[in-house]
Amino acid sequence: MSQNALDYERLVDGALKGVVRDALAVTARRGLPGAHHFYLTFKTSHPGVELSEALRSRYPDDMTIVLQHQFWGLEVHDDWFEVTLSFSGVSERIKVPFAALTSFVDPSVKFGLQFRIGSVPTPAAAVAGTSAKSPEEKPAEALPPLASDAAAGPAEKIVSLDAFRKK
Repeated sequence: MSQNALDYERLVDGALKGVVRDALAVTARRGLPGAHHFYLTFKTSHPGVELSEALRSRYPDDMTIVLQHQFWGLEVHDDWFEVTLSFSGVSERIKVPFAALTSFVDPSVKFGLQFRIGSVPTPAAAVAGTSAKSPEEKPAEALPPLASDAAAGPAEKIVSLDAFRKK
């Protein structure tokens, strides 16, 4: 790819992670409205993820957390979020960079996003003109289809960026 080419896939991924950041920021300020709740899946080995050793050994690759009833001290920053959750009755503080996210789902409104690991530079890296790409970059695992998607028909809601790329 030429140095002047725009990497739209990376730009879209970054914009969608901004949706997650904004949803978490609203939640941190106001709490979760109505039946909203979030499933956030992330790579536990990604640089910047902070977990207790007990959690890291229990979830060496991926971890899904749920923000619904029992979470405290949600703090949202440009590049990461922190939250305290209860695991088997033990409160644990975790820190997750947005770059470590592989999926975000709010089942109450049948909304979900999937991300490529390492595809989005942090805002600080973007300003410096560097990329946060990982050498092992690959697509996230597929999420199970939502109930409403099965009734909608096969893949009619999916838009592939490959269709718009020059061959």
